[in-house]
Amino acid sequence: MLKKIIKGSKKYSKSDSTVTDAGSRPPGSGNLVSDPSPNVVINHASRPGQGVPTTNSTTPAVQLPPPMTTVEPLPLLRDSPVSERQNLFLRKIQICCFQFDFNDVLKSAREKEIKRQTLLELVDFIQSGSSKITEICQEEMIKMVGINIFRTLPPAFHETTGQVASDPEEEEHYLDPSWPHLQIVYELLLRYVVSTDTDTKVAKKYIDHSFVLKLLDLFDSEDIREREFLKTILHRIYGKFMVHRPFIRKAINNIFYRFIYETERHSGIGELLEILGSIINGFALPMKEEHKLFLVRALIPLHKPKPIAMYHQQLSYCITQFVEKDYKLADTVIRGLLKYWPSTNCQKEVLFLGELEEVLEATQSAEFQRCMVPLFRQIARCLNSLHFQVAERALFFWNNEHIVSLISLNRQVILPIIFEALERNTRSHWNQAVHGLTLNVRKMFMEMDTELFEECQREFAEKEARAQEVEEQRQMTWEKLADLAAERG
Repeated sequence: MLKKIIKGSKKYSKSDSTVTDAGSRPPGSGNLVSDPSPNVVINHASRPGQGVPTTNSTTPAVQLPPPMTTVEPLPLLRDSPVSERQNLFLRKIQICCFQFDFNDVLKSAREKEIKRQTLLELVDFIQSGSSKITEICQEEMIKMVGINIFRTLPPAFHETTGQVASDPEEEEHYLDPSWPHLQIVYELLLRYVVSTDTDTKVAKKYIDHSFVLKLLDLFDSEDIREREFLKTILHRIYGKFMVHRPFIRKAINNIFYRFIYETERHSGIGELLEILGSIINGFALPMKEEHKLFLVRALIPLHKPKPIAMYHQQLSYCITQFVEKDYKLADTVIRGLLKYWPSTNCQKEVLFLGELEEVLEATQSAEFQRCMVPLFRQIARCLNSLHFQVAERALFFWNNEHIVSLISLNRQVILPIIFEALERNTRSHWNQAVHGLTLNVRKMFMEMDTELFEECQREFAEKEARAQEVEEQRQMTWEKLADLAAERG
């Protein structure tokens, strides 16, 4: 019995020693360091949630090579023996960790080219799947990716020029001078994420919450090429790492909140909404309360910021997806649009009207009836807009068969609301196209329900007569006041 206890104690000491040695390396550090104990297999028990490591007796131990001080070409991976590939892979990773000044094209040109060729070789190596890379190689590769892409972004155009109120559409597109290398690093990360050889249980240790947050920070890059790569990579991470999905959605929410309520400046809102469009498309029914809150608290308020034109197409798609998934959300969406309806920005009004038509096309009669009164009060105001595009876009609603059927079923409520706007357009709107469309809508209502139309006409005539009487009375009062003033003067 005593021998068994002593034997168990020795086993525990060995395991504890392994954990301590592995934990001596700073986790997440970008600098590559050599193994402090050459007889200990590197494991990563120091990472949160990892237990005592197990080693595979069939896999040779891979140790970190000593740090490289210069960038020199190395043999190709495909030409090296299989037993040496992992070590050579790590040395190539070290080359790719070197940073260069890309603002000066001629500076370190040879070293830059060596790094570029090495990155291309690593991409081919990961894509080919000819040799499965070990955990230590995966960790160092992700560290190298982070060293290259996680950086302080240059000041935005509006920050350097001071033109905070400028239209983002008119800003010049920024092109990062380091993109020839960054592009390959992003390609390497993408190939690693989508590779069938990548085990998510292993990869999630390195592509963790911190890594995802840093990726999301990069969406504010002004280089559209970088944002496109980030969009694809984050979408793949969301698809492959199910454990990260709630965290990614929450992190995107936080970006939206800051954009809406604090900065109103962010370059990647459109790309983030594109990712969410695909995510929303995959929501299961019945929809979770969490997703409905996201619609109310984040997506609908995104109609508020001034630069909505930069991302409205993607936002409209996300909103419509929600209504198509759950038609009961139509009332919530329509009232949300009315809440943020622009008062003085006619271009935003045109965008809102286009989105409203898409939402109404997916709206059922019961939900339509809940919001039709405030909705058509707003449409009536749009019909009388002096900006012809706003009035024209509102009149186009009557070209949509589904909307016309909803209006027809509820004409007793809708026609009295908009009749005055139609009459004013036929009498006095300056634009001929708006005038012609108004006559068509007016004729449609007349054919739809002649009695209702004539009743609305009578009420409008009576209202005008009363208004005329009030105006005449007001005029007479002013004349009396003028006469009194003349007598006393």
